[in-house]
Amino acid sequence: MKKIFKKNYFYYLFIVFWLALDQLTKFLVAKSLNLYQIVSVIPGFFNLTRVHNRGAIFGFLGQTSNSLALIFLNAGALLAFVVVCYYFLKTPPEMFLTRIAFALVISGAMGNIIDRIFRGFVIDFLDFYIGRLHWPFFNLADSCITIGAILLIYNLFRSQKKCTPSSSESAS
Repeated sequence: MKKIFKKNYFYYLFIVFWLALDQLTKFLVAKSLNLYQIVSVIPGFFNLTRVHNRGAIFGFLGQTSNSLALIFLNAGALLAFVVVCYYFLKTPPEMFLTRIAFALVISGAMGNIIDRIFRGFVIDFLDFYIGRLHWPFFNLADSCITIGAILLIYNLFRSQKKCTPSSSESAS
């Protein structure tokens, strides 16, 4: 166990940093803004707006009142979290970018899981928009999950490109 901790020390600090920053931003928003209060940061583009999300990332299923759907959503999120943690621990140390990607997903998932356990909802507050077109509200944890997922997809395509034989090799 000590060996696993030592081997992953940097990544654990990375996870704790993003988790702490996520929780701090949500705490500050909860203390500073009333529900649905809007603070214009960049007029016509970006607001801080406190909303409570009982659904998934970017508010998916957030308006549902179906308790069973929310139970499955939360159970699915927990299962996905466990799977990501497993793959993080199984990823070789030399795969730095993949481990960073998993660490981002883990920190974001932990941030939103903590909210669901202690608040019953996730605090979202980042509101980007152009005119009347608003991107769904989100938070730092959602950003970590999204960036981590993009890095994992990038790595997948990058590793597939390395494994694909060149056209000159396949012609012989």
